[in-house]
Amino acid sequence: MLVAAFFVSSYLVRFQAKKEGFDPEKIFNLLFYVFLSGIAGSRLFYVFYNFSFYLNNPLEIIMLQRGGMAWFGGLIFGTATAIIIIKKYKIGLLKTLDLLIPFVALGQSIGRIGCLLNGCCFGKTSMFGIYFENLDQVLIPTQLYSSLLLLSIFIILRFMQDRKHLPGQILSSYLLLYSIKRFVIEFFRDDSPKEFYGLTIFQLLSLAVFIISLVIFKRIFRSRDKR
Repeated sequence: MLVAAFFVSSYLVRFQAKKEGFDPEKIFNLLFYVFLSGIAGSRLFYVFYNFSFYLNNPLEIIMLQRGGMAWFGGLIFGTATAIIIIKKYKIGLLKTLDLLIPFVALGQSIGRIGCLLNGCCFGKTSMFGIYFENLDQVLIPTQLYSSLLLLSIFIILRFMQDRKHLPGQILSSYLLLYSIKRFVIEFFRDDSPKEFYGLTIFQLLSLAVFIISLVIFKRIFRSRDKR
């Protein structure tokens, strides 16, 4: 599903890149490296978060088919990689990120189907859920809900993308919408311990991303007002 996510997203982003005056080959290369670094960052974050387990089971680190990736690590590594390559290509940073980010959301939506099939990122027990054979329980299909919400985010961002917008506005909208989505969906998941006042570490990180997105929004519109 990760491979499918990359090929679908990269295929569609080439059309949008050409429409916005970007070199489609450069954008494809950029998305490819962001994809790889995002997976690596997601895995490293998850391994670090569950360090004691992987310290005793080091071979499990490369067992991606068993699940275990965290979006926040992917965001950090993927963004850092994107900034480096965008500067190398000498193209506009915010404009390029605005181009890519809706298709990143689409890729995440497809990737979450893999989580559903794999049984990771599972929800709480519920008589109205789906039976997961690997866990032998009926659980809330939070993977499916996440996938549908990410697809909705993709549609919203694409709607914005084809209309007049400020540089960075689509990126910050993605961060805002994703952080809200993740914060809410964590209440229904059952694969992360509550760390602080009944919240998981991922909810705390979602709050941080939410605040960052508001700061970016403020700077974007302040810059527009100054101009």
